[in-house]
Amino acid sequence: MFHGSMVALVTPMQADGSLDYQALERLVEWHVASGTDALVAVGTTGESPTLSEREHCEVIRRVVEMTSGRVPVIAGTGSNSTREAIALTRCAMEGGADACLLVTPYYNKPTQEGLYLHFKAIAEAVPIPQILYNVPGRTACDLLPDTVERLSHIPNIVGIKEATGDLERAREIIARCGERLDFYSGDDGTALESILLGGRGVISVSANVLPREMHEMCAAALAGEEERARALDARLRPLHEHLYVEANPIPVKWALSELGRIPPGIRLPLTVLSEAHHEMVRQALRESGAL
Repeated sequence: MFHGSMVALVTPMQADGSLDYQALERLVEWHVASGTDALVAVGTTGESPTLSEREHCEVIRRVVEMTSGRVPVIAGTGSNSTREAIALTRCAMEGGADACLLVTPYYNKPTQEGLYLHFKAIAEAVPIPQILYNVPGRTACDLLPDTVERLSHIPNIVGIKEATGDLERAREIIARCGERLDFYSGDDGTALESILLGGRGVISVSANVLPREMHEMCAAALAGEEERARALDARLRPLHEHLYVEANPIPVKWALSELGRIPPGIRLPLTVLSEAHHEMVRQALRESGAL
């Protein structure tokens, strides 16, 4: 249903943490002009944990309004409360989102049966296309291939963002669910390889910085143009490697501020990128051609 370079969009903020909708609109226009294939609003990179429910829904609504149907909008609506996830998903559907991205419940560590029932409940409650999101490094919860396969039989569960970077896991999910469920990499460093295995694209942090190049890399990989895709990916590699020197989205927001695209704001408990890492990220911007 969705494919290519799907940016995990940052949520611009002023230095005091207030949301900056003018900067958000500039980012949306830049991504549309750069060929980004879909916008993922208010995911982890969009600082969903520190946005209020009202802000969360408002950012989604505004991104939908700003895109005016030119590219799909996927809304991050996951929660470790099934009821809250249903409410956010319903809000996103009413706000005009094309699909929702639902992270595995964090901190409370459900069983595989609990995960299955959680995602099943959301899918049955809200009739919008839904993409599962597995990122055990952040959630302490791993959505295993057996459970993904069970969920793939639910009609409006249409994809999975798998952020383990484990290509054997990618291969297994694609083999078991590929006819029913699209596979998206949630790890920029292995995105190219996962597409060559049969994945449909990437939900990308690096695309915040070089959206056209990420779009072109994904398009080449999806077309089977492996040599061109690898050349494009080589240019992006400094970003893949250095935008995680501190917890995402700290480095990418600093990078975008350094490029003059957004103000420096970020909300506690996250803080602005430590000065010790400035030159490392700045060098990655230079090597990739962003700066």
